[in-house]
Amino acid sequence: MPPTTAAPTPPRAEPCPSAAGVDDALARETVARMRARSPKADPLARLPDVHPARIPRHIAIIMDGNGRWAAQRGFPRVFGHRNGAATVRAVLEECGKLGVEVLTLYSFSIENWKRPAEEVQGLMDLYTTYLDGELDRLMRENIRFVQLGRREGLPPEVLATVDRITRATAANTGATLCLAVNYGSRAEITDACRAVAREVAAGTLRPEDITPEAISARLYTAGLPDPDLLIRTAGEMRVSNYLLWQISYAELHVTPVLWPDFTVADLHAAVRDYASRSRRFGGLSEGTPGGA
Repeated sequence: MPPTTAAPTPPRAEPCPSAAGVDDALARETVARMRARSPKADPLARLPDVHPARIPRHIAIIMDGNGRWAAQRGFPRVFGHRNGAATVRAVLEECGKLGVEVLTLYSFSIENWKRPAEEVQGLMDLYTTYLDGELDRLMRENIRFVQLGRREGLPPEVLATVDRITRATAANTGATLCLAVNYGSRAEITDACRAVAREVAAGTLRPEDITPEAISARLYTAGLPDPDLLIRTAGEMRVSNYLLWQISYAELHVTPVLWPDFTVADLHAAVRDYASRSRRFGGLSEGTPGGA
């Protein structure tokens, strides 16, 4: 478990899905907040039809379809993963320009250990190569790196690279890039429950103080806002044990596009889809009599 930090920011109040009629002061305030983290943020230039306040703060992505993409071209599955890494770079860059605060990518699940040893080794090698290759950019763009998932089972060379990149970017104050590696949401919730149980047994936490916020503060994502938007590529209609606690109120966007083919235009389409929705968090839409 990573060190416990402040509980995630609760869902923010959302303006009307349409940008029409929204006070320009809100747009200026939102862009100023974005640029305080990412100076290159220019959402109005990138998506002029979406009000800046409708840009999701946290986008989570299930990057599916790498293997199929490679198989369609007669290449080994690892070839698809390598091309998917290029998509990660493009999406991270565009998220910075849109003013997104957190990007979380499902890179390697606990269940992925069942894959052929050659593919698993290729993924581990790709992970360390990607991190080493991105360090200069992360520092230049003031991006903080966080790994989500269990450390147990990861090769020593992977842990060494992860720790080095984590330390190097820890003081960065811009956007946050989270890579979920050796990750499973049920394992994450189990680990959080174990942490709570240990504190109760030690007498440092009372059972009546176990709240949703207390559990959130003991998840791998402690201190981060919950995802606003979950994108899944390759058309699969499931969440695959990914951020089950955190996506309770996330908007879902599924695209048939395979991850290596996912472009900035596809990201924009997902954000537009998100911006068109009314997020009620269990309440009623304004002006909706008897609402749903």
